[in-house]
Amino acid sequence: MPAFGSASTPPIDSYAFLSDTHTGALIGADGAVDWFCVPHFEGDAVFARLLDRRVGGAFTLSVAADTAPVRRYLPGTLVLESAYRAAGGTATGQDFLAVRTGDDAQPFRADMLLVRRLHVGAGSVRVRVEVTPRPGYGSRPVDWRWDHGQWVAAEAGLRLRSALPFRVDGATLRAEAVLRAGQTIDVLLGYGPGRIDEVDPAELLARTCRTWREWSDRTDYTGRGSAQVRHSAAVLRGLSFDETGALLAAPTASLPEEIGGVRNWDYRFTWHRDAALLLLALFRLGHAEEGRRYLHFLLTMCDCAGEVLTPLVGIHGVTREEAVLEHLDGYADSRPVRIGNEAAQQLQFDTYGHVLDATLSYQQLTGELTTEQWQVLRRHVDTMATRWREPDHGIWEIRGPLRHYVNSKMMAWVCLDRGVRLADLVGDHDAPVERWCGERDAIHAEVVERGFDSGIGSFVLAYDSTELDASLLRMPLVGFLAGDDPRVLSTIDRIRRDLAVAPALIRRYTADDGLPGQEGAFLLCCFELVSALALAGRREQAAELFDQLCGYAGPLGLYAEQLDADGTALGNYPQAFTHLALIEAALNLDGAGDRDALHAWAQRTVRPGTADG
Repeated sequence: MPAFGSASTPPIDSYAFLSDTHTGALIGADGAVDWFCVPHFEGDAVFARLLDRRVGGAFTLSVAADTAPVRRYLPGTLVLESAYRAAGGTATGQDFLAVRTGDDAQPFRADMLLVRRLHVGAGSVRVRVEVTPRPGYGSRPVDWRWDHGQWVAAEAGLRLRSALPFRVDGATLRAEAVLRAGQTIDVLLGYGPGRIDEVDPAELLARTCRTWREWSDRTDYTGRGSAQVRHSAAVLRGLSFDETGALLAAPTASLPEEIGGVRNWDYRFTWHRDAALLLLALFRLGHAEEGRRYLHFLLTMCDCAGEVLTPLVGIHGVTREEAVLEHLDGYADSRPVRIGNEAAQQLQFDTYGHVLDATLSYQQLTGELTTEQWQVLRRHVDTMATRWREPDHGIWEIRGPLRHYVNSKMMAWVCLDRGVRLADLVGDHDAPVERWCGERDAIHAEVVERGFDSGIGSFVLAYDSTELDASLLRMPLVGFLAGDDPRVLSTIDRIRRDLAVAPALIRRYTADDGLPGQEGAFLLCCFELVSALALAGRREQAAELFDQLCGYAGPLGLYAEQLDADGTALGNYPQAFTHLALIEAALNLDGAGDRDALHAWAQRTVRPGTADG
């Protein structure tokens, strides 16, 4: 008899990602929603089986079939389609978080409905639905009650409507039925205050597809890797929070960077290090309004910050403290399970460079920076001019002593360089530009002297170190040195050799970071290697590497943070900066034959007298 699914832990990148730009859901190939946070991305995971298959809770819609369904996203959308083939019939399902077109202030509007549809095309199929919310990240059950034509789980803030014959079994709603050709069933799960007894599921599907496609059709890139770029753009839109324009690093928490290990972090926050990449990608791909919304959120966070910019913030501008959920076993027994992120308290000087880099691009593209916004940024440029000689925690958030990380110095240089250029663009003749220029040039001289180790022929992780750091592949991308500078070329070669995990895959570093175990290849850095090779004039190598990396995508075209040597996805998923780096790599590769055009769009021209070594 056909089976209803498997109890084993699914691979991270086998999950489909749904989004209404307000919250997200992960659905496995077995038809189970294993991760769903309400009332927004940072909220409580009422389905958390992703992190504990015993107590986490799930929402399963499964079809008895001999083989796994064939799944895809409907073109231009984040609507999942699943095709089932059983001995007695065929069926097609659509799963989506319902959205509609909004207005300029909030382009996407969430209907706050998770919709699951199944249509039988031929013969008959058996279907089973089980809904077991466990609020408090799996810590407590719910009591289902019938109320005015819908099932309500008040403890989880959920309401369910369906024509299926549900019954209560403890804390679970269950239904099972045999459906025949031509029949369609819908299960609607509402997580907001609106009514779900007056909506037409077919219209919800049509409207959601239309909203996504109207957005995707504005992605006007047709160059190298256009299919991957367009899909990555949709993923990034799905990771954007509709209320504020903030971008999540990922919609998940505590997916392991090493199976069975302790490197498990909450990524449901906005990291400022994504700022420049995101802004340029949105504008370059035809989504200027989303770029404006994100930049306004970023500058609001800068205004609210004190003297020190935090490296990350919550999607509402508030960051919760890190805590351990002792009651969860973790994905594939990877513990501890953490929510919140201690990195918000770290000192990361690279943050300033990313913020100023994004703002310079914004001003060059729009000229819309206000006097008030510039005054906020001036304060942060002054901070970096004063403090760049101090050690910090570095871009990789190593939980150990402060060090003089070379990437941090390089991005401090970016902050001051962009500050000088912005002062000129906005006509601020009172800015201390002479001082900023002097500190900028001092950083450059120091990094060239102390950050490059001639013995190994590479820039290194930190001063007085011989450890490698793949983040330094960004040197030519930010204009610190030219892409064909001999020191850049030798750094590329050394990183490719000594940080290699598998073909096309590199680690970000191998230094002792104070944690047991070892992580996998860091996909952001892998795609940045493509960009570095393109700017180095090694276009054939870059193209080959890009194609290999595209082959590492999950079955639905999504990427996690990392990959093991055997191709196993690791870390939180889907990961924004992996998809951002893919877009950047494609654009750099596509423009590699026209260096002037490439530098013009990326705003990365090396300035004489500051980056010539």
